[in-house]
Amino acid sequence: MMNSSGLAGFGITHPIIQAPMAGVSTPELAAAVSNAGALGSIAVGAVNADTARQLIQRTRALTDQPFNVNLFCHQQPQRSAELEQDWIGRLTPHFDRFGANPPAQLNEIYLSFLDDPNMLAVLLEEQPAVVSFHFGLPELAWIKQLQNRGILTLACVTSLSEAQLAIAAGVDALVAQGVEAGGHRGLFDPHQDSGLTTMDLVTQLVSSVERPIIAAGGIMTGADIAAALHAGAAAVQMGTAFVLCPESSANAGYRAKLSRGAAVNTEITSAISGRPARGIINRAHTEIEPDNRADIPDYPLTYDAMKQLATAAAAQGDEGYAAHWAGTGAGLARSMPAAQLVETLVSELQASLNS
Repeated sequence: MMNSSGLAGFGITHPIIQAPMAGVSTPELAAAVSNAGALGSIAVGAVNADTARQLIQRTRALTDQPFNVNLFCHQQPQRSAELEQDWIGRLTPHFDRFGANPPAQLNEIYLSFLDDPNMLAVLLEEQPAVVSFHFGLPELAWIKQLQNRGILTLACVTSLSEAQLAIAAGVDALVAQGVEAGGHRGLFDPHQDSGLTTMDLVTQLVSSVERPIIAAGGIMTGADIAAALHAGAAAVQMGTAFVLCPESSANAGYRAKLSRGAAVNTEITSAISGRPARGIINRAHTEIEPDNRADIPDYPLTYDAMKQLATAAAAQGDEGYAAHWAGTGAGLARSMPAAQLVETLVSELQASLNS
């Protein structure tokens, strides 16, 4: 069911990739998607190399089909003690609301793949079928080492300039992430965002670069997939569509908010993590987001404090600070097992193509 410019080398039957979704995706979700003929994904950007190995091995124990392992490639945060203390001060009244103490300092809670040779070693040893990069690219030599082990590489891009950098680095395919996508924008530079829609970006890349293009952002139905393929994409990447699957690790509060259908509203904010990310509107959007983006510490420093605040609030039954990432199509999310969702999407896609 792949189009002529598709991803035949990825070993999948259907042109669907389940987005990695750090914190939500699980080996069970990835395996169910892969077993259904699409490409499942796990995210290891928020864990260390040893845990990444365990996640890869758990996924492999559940499927003999290809799956994707996603990595964060963010630059080191630029530290400013004054800015960070100002940010902690901004959050203090919110901690006070729950009788909790704000952090004394902000910590770099996620190690970038760029600075993690141990993660590279795990990937070279475990040899997952696909590895994908978010927030940028590792050095060319690392990409070449992965490819020399037979690993196919994907890079998330949000503009033509990022796509050109990814192609120069030798990646095998591009995930074209439009502004509609839930979760973190894959921006190489978080301060530079073209804001292109998924279809505008796909159209631009298809006419400009010689790589398979995977459309990502706002894609929820088989008709959406058909539209992306018609625009020239080889496949689509879908995240929000899979959050309500029982195999995901989304908690009850997340599921409840995402189940509100047309009442689900999303916006992009940098106040949760320090990087632009689209999620269901919460107090970070409405009460914490400053007028000046420069007042927000870099990723992942900001995320450190917000995670602590969200935990303190959740302990008292308040999920108003939780990062419930979701795209613009969130109102169309469906609650069904992942394999059934893939089957449904393929059926809808075929109906759209036939019409």
